Amino acid sequence: MSTDAPDSTLSGAYAYTDTLKGVYYGPGCLTVALPKLLATLGATKALVVTGRSLHEKTDVVRRVEAILREHGAYGATFWEIGEHAPVAGIKAGAQALARAGADIVVSVGGGSPVDAAKAMIHIHHAESGDSNARFLPHIAVPTTLSAAEYTAGAGFTDEAGNKVGVAAPELAPAGIILDAELTLPTPERLWLSTGLRALDHAVESLYRPGVPHPVKVLCYAAIAELFTYLPLSKAHPTDVAVRQRLQVAAWMSLWPLKFEIRTGLGLSHSLGHKLGAKYHISHGITSCLTLSPVVALQSRIASSADKRSLAGALAALHIPSSGTPEADILRLSSEIDKLVTQLGLKTDLAACGVPVEDLSMIAEQALGSRDDARFPAVYGLLEGLYPVS
Repeated sequence: MSTDAPDSTLSGAYAYTDTLKGVYYGPGCLTVALPKLLATLGATKALVVTGRSLHEKTDVVRRVEAILREHGAYGATFWEIGEHAPVAGIKAGAQALARAGADIVVSVGGGSPVDAAKAMIHIHHAESGDSNARFLPHIAVPTTLSAAEYTAGAGFTDEAGNKVGVAAPELAPAGIILDAELTLPTPERLWLSTGLRALDHAVESLYRPGVPHPVKVLCYAAIAELFTYLPLSKAHPTDVAVRQRLQVAAWMSLWPLKFEIRTGLGLSHSLGHKLGAKYHISHGITSCLTLSPVVALQSRIASSADKRSLAGALAALHIPSSGTPEADILRLSSEIDKLVTQLGLKTDLAACGVPVEDLSMIAEQALGSRDDARFPAVYGLLEGLYPVS
């Protein structure tokens, strides 16, 4: 997305994640893509990692297992991964991985199974006792739009209910399969809210340090696609073509990127991490709560360059500029809020069971310190997420 007055000569660098061997997309592509990736990676025995609901209430996991069996590569299935990937499930999964003797992990589901698989691989590598040993490869088969499969980090919940994580370049999945047919059993609220999570990725990547210009262009495309196809998916939930467009939009929202210095995505994500694990709010819903007001806040606190990047999203949505970057950012915030309402995802912190008394703690944890100059503004932002009495 160009601007009328670029800040400086365009320069930067880009590299894919070290591990990625292929992303396959298209309705029904699982049948071809999974055997191809197994062959590419030289894998012979897989542990399937998923959640209980997907395992017990749908045939999605069985379809993956059947292909693995057909190619003599099925080892076992571990389905005890809960929302926000509690560490107890991850430790049990690491034990299951060791028992199975698997040489590859195949995660099936949303962000929790994908991140849990990464954390299990991290534990498996650490327990091998050989720092030079290779990390097991990972094929991700996502059924939501959370986009966890495109990163080298794994978020999970510790015993105290805090969001923690591990990261290493080797943890990024080696293969990703975007088969929209497998998303059809995904509950509507989960599907649409993780679409807002993808929108959160795309918007916050516009001002995330280290994101190169070509990736920001993909973020603008992702924003446009998500605004177009999320309402269509709500209106036509069985339209596989629409769901496939959304899976590709989620890919563009968090394009695989090797960072020289790893950076967090932004304030909306940081608030979401603190709200999600402690109060058992799904990350899709945390994005529905925080993204619009965080964008509005950027109109006041972002750098000039970051304001221009955010304001450029209006052009992607074919909305004329309001005249200034600040006004355009506020319009973007308003459009995000309208989208959340249109999708039936509007909620508040009271409905999510977050006590007003905890707001100071949440703001402090999200920022890292109460001394952060943004603390009063973020505290006020959180206060605004309660219904007006």
